Amino acid sequence: MQSISIGCDHAGVAHREAIIQYLTQKGYQIIDHGTTGADSVDYPDFAHPVALDVETGRARFGVLICGSANGVSMTANKHSGIRAALCWKDEIASLARQHNDANIICLPARYISHAEAILFTETFLQTNFEGGRHQNRVAKIGC
Repeated sequence: MQSISIGCDHAGVAHREAIIQYLTQKGYQIIDHGTTGADSVDYPDFAHPVALDVETGRARFGVLICGSANGVSMTANKHSGIRAALCWKDEIASLARQHNDANIICLPARYISHAEAILFTETFLQTNFEGGRHQNRVAKIGC
């Protein structure tokens, strides 16, 4: 089964735990970078390790969670080959994979429920990149 790297800041702890429990039950191997508590932490400290796991191939996909998902998305997208997508609807999670070949899903903990976080993550992981006309566009993303 695929390895999934996951990390969050203090705002995403409960969502992270729900996602880990769900993915573990589905047979995924989880690389957990935390955080595990409610004390304020800096989201880049958790986003960089997840992005590095995906960048180096240690994990096939990543899941990042913070309050708005903007911070973790911006941080992860600094890494070469990372296409981190902020997803707040199931259709966005699907399109991020289909059209953008996203490899990290970024979830806004303060704006979605645990059930939505799990649904969006599952959709993201189960959706294939369409390639074709989208491949040329994705190839132009890197600097």
